[in-house]
Amino acid sequence: MPQVPILMPQLGESITEATIMRLLVQPGDTVVADQEVFEVETNKAVMGVTTECGGTVVSMLASEGETIAVGTIMGIIEATAEEIERSGATPLAEGELRAAPAPKNEPVSGAGGNDGAHFRTEGEYREAAAGSRTPTTGGRGLPVPMGVRGAHYLSPRIRARMDELGITEADLAYVSGSGAGGRITIEDFESFLDYVDGWPSRQASPMRRSVASSMQRTWRRPIASAGRPIFMAPIILHRKNHPRKPGITLYFLRALALALAEAPECAGYMVGGRILTPRRIDLGVAVQVADGVMVPVMRGVNEFTMDELIDEYNKVVDQARNRRLDPGYQGGGIATVSNFGGFGLTFASPMPLPSESLILGVGAVQKVPVWSDEVECFIPVEQANIVASFDHRVVDGGDIGRLMLRIAYYLEHPEVL
Repeated sequence: MPQVPILMPQLGESITEATIMRLLVQPGDTVVADQEVFEVETNKAVMGVTTECGGTVVSMLASEGETIAVGTIMGIIEATAEEIERSGATPLAEGELRAAPAPKNEPVSGAGGNDGAHFRTEGEYREAAAGSRTPTTGGRGLPVPMGVRGAHYLSPRIRARMDELGITEADLAYVSGSGAGGRITIEDFESFLDYVDGWPSRQASPMRRSVASSMQRTWRRPIASAGRPIFMAPIILHRKNHPRKPGITLYFLRALALALAEAPECAGYMVGGRILTPRRIDLGVAVQVADGVMVPVMRGVNEFTMDELIDEYNKVVDQARNRRLDPGYQGGGIATVSNFGGFGLTFASPMPLPSESLILGVGAVQKVPVWSDEVECFIPVEQANIVASFDHRVVDGGDIGRLMLRIAYYLEHPEVL
């Protein structure tokens, strides 16, 4: 009987691999066309892998926890010639089988002669036996360029080892170099690996690795933050009287959209000597999920009223919490709103995504004393801090100050949202 492969599909424009979270069928199970058989996680969402046609599962070539490249065969289905013709599926040619690749960077047990092995990479690495290392002495090693010290100067040999193990310079902030000028030597590096190998650890999820990568890329830019308080009473009253009780974050999303429509240059993006101006106000909303943050993007937020956006906002937040984002809500935003006030935080400096130059953070509501000239005494008012973090190459403090003033105006007049 003909066999049809279950392939790891292209799950997004920039996605090259995904990690298998759950196997939804087993060999011997009968499946129908377009049935989900794997649940996989990319750096953007959790998605389902479906069958091309109906038939019987004869083998599963991938297992939970494995990271699989796009196009790899994950399982095999036996199907009738009639079913293949009906569904348009492509059967395997005789002898065609591409096994799923082994997962990368898994810890290697020290048992069975593997002492000294830290991580398994595509070519398994074993460090030299402890007695084979050259004793360290102060000031040894190659000269360090003038003004460069410690981890800021790493030899090509160390950088090659770092690439092999997936380690970045940020990971070496802990290491004190014993070489010339405080440079980290290969012996320092290997001793550091020995040290961390003795600690309990877990494999970082694709989501966690994606967050780490985003933060490292973001910090290559000069990010600055500015904040101000806003009066929350108008929003609280408006929401109380609204029949559908819009999410608090939606107020801030809509206010940011209207303010950016007036000053789109505040969300510009610098490339070389040019600053790109947004063509549309597509905004992301940060949603906390297990082991990371997802940022679904709503399109043209300034073009719809808040009432018109309620259903879509609720939909994308629900999809993000379930890590099942539709492709249309993934990527392409110009700025993001992050409501960290939901965790009781009153102030923070959120970091924009590498593909964006602006993020608006929202703090928790507090009752604070404010002087009233009318009654000539302090009165309690409900306030929240809003904080904008931005690429200082693109805009200055004055630009952000004016943007925040407009955001505050819209928030304090929610009837115009």
